[in-house]
Amino acid sequence: QVQLVESGGGLAQPGGSLRLSCAASGSIFSINAMGWYRQAPGKEREPVATITGGGSTNYSDSVKGRFTISRDNGKNTVYLQMNSLKPEDTAVYYCYFDKVYTIGTLRNYWGQGTQVTVSS
Repeated sequence: QVQLVESGGGLAQPGGSLRLSCAASGSIFSINAMGWYRQAPGKEREPVATITGGGSTNYSDSVKGRFTISRDNGKNTVYLQMNSLKPEDTAVYYCYFDKVYTIGTLRNYWGQGTQVTVSS
């Protein structure tokens, strides 16, 4: 049984920083891509950043240059460093693990979500 546990959300002032983490527990052999999505009130969930198994990254235009995604394969963990935060970054942030290979299974997983609020 694989579970994703997110941490690091909270309240930040405009221009501030937060760092999100998402760790997968369980007997995991490999994980393909990892990513972060967010969903603001009244809006659909949207991709924020992704990182492949080889370390290639991709960002939405709205966060490019401000957010940095990284991963630690030994810890089955993905991070999202968020700098220069803006009020429009306020949302619930979800991590996503693509093609998690465990004993007898290969499937995708979502984290439970963590609230990020940017306000003065």
